[in-house]
Amino acid sequence: MPSSKITTLSELKDYLYLAMQLEHATLPAYLTALYSIKPGTNTDAVHILRVVAVEEMLHLSIAANLLNAVGGTPDLAHPGFVPSYPTYLPDGETDFTVGIMRFGKEAVETFKKIERPSKGDGRLVRRSYAPGTSVLGRHPKSDEMHFYSIGDFYKAIEDGFEFLEAEAQGLGKTIFTGDPKRQITSEYYYSGGGQLFAVSDLESAKRAITLVMTQGEGTPTSIYDNDGELSHFYRFDQLTHGRYYQKGDEPHHPTGPTFSVDWEASYPVKANVKLADIPAGTELYDAAQSFNQAYAKFLKAITRAFNGKPELLLTAVPLMFDFRNLITELVRNPLPDSAGHNAAPTFEIDAVTAAEALTAARQEVVA
Repeated sequence: MPSSKITTLSELKDYLYLAMQLEHATLPAYLTALYSIKPGTNTDAVHILRVVAVEEMLHLSIAANLLNAVGGTPDLAHPGFVPSYPTYLPDGETDFTVGIMRFGKEAVETFKKIERPSKGDGRLVRRSYAPGTSVLGRHPKSDEMHFYSIGDFYKAIEDGFEFLEAEAQGLGKTIFTGDPKRQITSEYYYSGGGQLFAVSDLESAKRAITLVMTQGEGTPTSIYDNDGELSHFYRFDQLTHGRYYQKGDEPHHPTGPTFSVDWEASYPVKANVKLADIPAGTELYDAAQSFNQAYAKFLKAITRAFNGKPELLLTAVPLMFDFRNLITELVRNPLPDSAGHNAAPTFEIDAVTAAEALTAARQEVVA
């Protein structure tokens, strides 16, 4: 049975790549829910989803900084980086799935599971899935072993940094040998809570991991993160209660101003729609393909930003909100033979990458 203990630098890099994948996996779900909301409705929900989406990009950038700090290579365009939805995320003994769906009660409850506070002591559990099932939070060396929670996953990473740096220091060395020019700092970041800072040593690495965890879950004693901002879980919990949290409130008992949530004021998109569900040759199919191509371009731009071109992040992150037109073109239109459901983005990025690779190979042959 593999251990959750990270004992080599190669293992740490594998874990940090998986951390980037895990942080990114929430973005398609949050963005689709956001843009499925009908214009002029649910303004509070729109604001909450936008803030959380931007901060998830912050978490993705932090994971890239951690990987770059130890000499790794962030690659968001690598096949398999974007999961096939629905995908499993770690959540205790049973796991749960995150999918592409409309804004509504089911979506919000799923988002709360993603951000749910956990103890995080690095535990692993054995789980089995059918072949081809998309699962995040697996042990890098064993498909059957999975982390009990996202908190356990990050605890293993933090322990790995401490162990490996102590080992290196004993030899008069350090694991923090990455190119400092690859570090993304707040001057290159679009907006959002929390400071994006360079990771250059153990102290800054641990601070970065703490930022990710507390911004999502809060601290062990507070619904707020270390910067005094309401954590993601409790931002979403406000939608469940139709009421804002304010200073001094206890978990699940907000006492701030009330607001209304219209759970039906979103387009009835088909959950986890695939290109195969959309008739080929139609405008709707072309729109879905166009979105996937745009998203693949976005991931490539982010990859370049994380690999020595940090200034690209200033233009890449706002693209998340330029996706609105492409997504609304899908979610507002009925999906043929789908019992009244509408289309949605499919996020089938590997198909785009494969097609581009095939085209490039053909052009090379012709040349």
